[in-house]
Amino acid sequence: MSLTFKTPKKTCSDRNCPFHGDLSLRGRISEGVVASSKMDKTVIVERDYLHYVPKFKRYERRHGHIPCHNPPCINAKEGNRVRIAECRPISKTVSFVVVEKLEKK
Repeated sequence: MSLTFKTPKKTCSDRNCPFHGDLSLRGRISEGVVASSKMDKTVIVERDYLHYVPKFKRYERRHGHIPCHNPPCINAKEGNRVRIAECRPISKTVSFVVVEKLEKK
């Protein structure tokens, strides 16, 4: 399985960048919207999904917040739709990295 993402136009000197550093990707890939970008090089990505409730035979909407590393070459802001990929743990809570900006709002 090869992971192919659009390489960002800007370059950076971040060690934890999958394009310009030595961070390898593995595991899950998902999409979401950046809910918060107040931390340094870290964003909170909100992911919406449906959960089936068997008792009522219906789906309910749920969401999860995933802290992700935000390399300077991508520089995602609040409201951007992004694609994230799993990597090794970068800090206590961060195990995902932003690999692509999909659209701007």
